[in-house]
Amino acid sequence: MEQRLQKLIAAAGLCSRRRAEKWITVGRVCVNGTVASLGQSADPLRDDITVDGKPLRLPDQKRYLLLNKPRGYVCTLSDEKGRPTVAELVADCGTRVVPVGRLDYDSEGLLLLTNDGAWLHRVLHPKYEIEKEYHVTVTGQIDGAAERLSQMCDVDGEPIRPARVSMLHSRDRTATLSVTIHEGKNRQIRRMCAAAGLQVRRLCRVREHRLCLGDLPTGTWRELTAEELRDFNEG
Repeated sequence: MEQRLQKLIAAAGLCSRRRAEKWITVGRVCVNGTVASLGQSADPLRDDITVDGKPLRLPDQKRYLLLNKPRGYVCTLSDEKGRPTVAELVADCGTRVVPVGRLDYDSEGLLLLTNDGAWLHRVLHPKYEIEKEYHVTVTGQIDGAAERLSQMCDVDGEPIRPARVSMLHSRDRTATLSVTIHEGKNRQIRRMCAAAGLQVRRLCRVREHRLCLGDLPTGTWRELTAEELRDFNEG
């Protein structure tokens, strides 16, 4: 059945219909080897539709990705300041996926992305209390740092649930802490560290629930296995 090209492109998860119209207008879309025109329709079962020379694939399954996010990337699909986005790192996955939660620009590590909206909302819902573990390298007042952080009940006047904190290793005035939280309040761990007299040098998320980052290279992604997804869903 023929449908408008912008509708097909949006259904494939590449972008919104409005943006698809712009892609068509500037000649990024072809049908059967010919540059498409705005308003044109096509049948995905009969016609060869390409975007930037790549075949258009309509989604036939949900996708669940684990990305090792580097520093210097924002967790959005586009950025008004022109900064690199995590969408660029997973552009070769073949469909449009969105981040499940966020890591700030200067943070790194485990980031989930999906095109399954129901799963995304389930993972983010507070009632499921998904644990998130971070390895945080700090300088400053490291003596007793784990105890101070674990005893915090508010940060900047905002109530927080106590974190589970342990010292992984320390040397001179530098330490690496394991910090586990259930919440995801804006820059929570950085704000906690500042209140405890600590300067964050590195913040890396290494685990969500029982899903670990492992040795996945920085800037690369992989699919969750069926077992990992089942374990994540069963809690």
